[in-house]
Amino acid sequence: MAMAALRREGRRILLSTPSPAAAMAARSPAVSQPEIAPHGARSISTQVVRNRMKSVKNIQKITKAMKMVAASKLRAVQIRTENSRGLWQPFTALLGDAPSVDVNKNVIVAITSDKGLCGGINSTSVKVSKALHKLTSGPEKESKYVILGEKGKVQLIRDSRKSIEMTVSELQKNPINYTQTAVLADDILKNVEFDALRLVFNKFHSVISFKPTMTTILSPEVMEKETESGGKVGDLDSYEIEGGETKSEILQNLTEFQFSCVLYNAALENACSELGARMSAMDSSSRNAGDMLDRLTLTYNRTRQASITTELIEIISGASALEG
Repeated sequence: MAMAALRREGRRILLSTPSPAAAMAARSPAVSQPEIAPHGARSISTQVVRNRMKSVKNIQKITKAMKMVAASKLRAVQIRTENSRGLWQPFTALLGDAPSVDVNKNVIVAITSDKGLCGGINSTSVKVSKALHKLTSGPEKESKYVILGEKGKVQLIRDSRKSIEMTVSELQKNPINYTQTAVLADDILKNVEFDALRLVFNKFHSVISFKPTMTTILSPEVMEKETESGGKVGDLDSYEIEGGETKSEILQNLTEFQFSCVLYNAALENACSELGARMSAMDSSSRNAGDMLDRLTLTYNRTRQASITTELIEIISGASALEG
């Protein structure tokens, strides 16, 4: 009888004694979860899993709300973007677009967004701008940046601080309109010396598709030189000039107007691409949060079942010890 009672007491002590891994985890809180629970979910607290599930649910609500906000804004911006394409296309036919022209003073206008969580559109614009800066730089050449958007500024200021001539933030704080863009274009033309302006932006194709695009605007002086040297830049020479204005004055006015129209369209195209990319990114985040929530629910159910099983074993063992 005494030996049987001793054996039952020994089994009870073994059931209530924590495992060596759990004891080591209690002494060292810095141990990672796989080391704490080598047997799966049985050593994980249900409260920890519930807190994690609550956090994931809150993140999923935020991502779904951001997707809905981006979708509500996209349609209005898309209509204005499609309408703005008719402004700069006549200028391309009249003055041309010469991306391969070789000049001494290049200004790269990188158009990015002020906010993140929109996929890789800003990184794409920055990569294209850096590659273009490398191509247009040289011993006798000068290449500068004009950055529109906070995200492009943050990325380019790391290794190209000396090449940044001008930065503009919060361009999209209010809905983009032509008056605002024309004032900004005039400010850039007054503060920056250039032979060629090269605008880098993301052209909108669909909600899931955008293409990095570059548009080149030559200064009036460079355009006259290209025409005199025999290069065909645009169809301006096929028109007769009437009135008292000279060709240089007409080119000056047309260049300023062309830059404001192209900048307006580029800002809208990039804003439309940003909203489409944010919709896709938030949709992917919501789906990933749902998958994570499913895995956490399974872990929670296993943990709860394991705790119930452990309690039943302890009750049965205690009852058996009392009966003996």
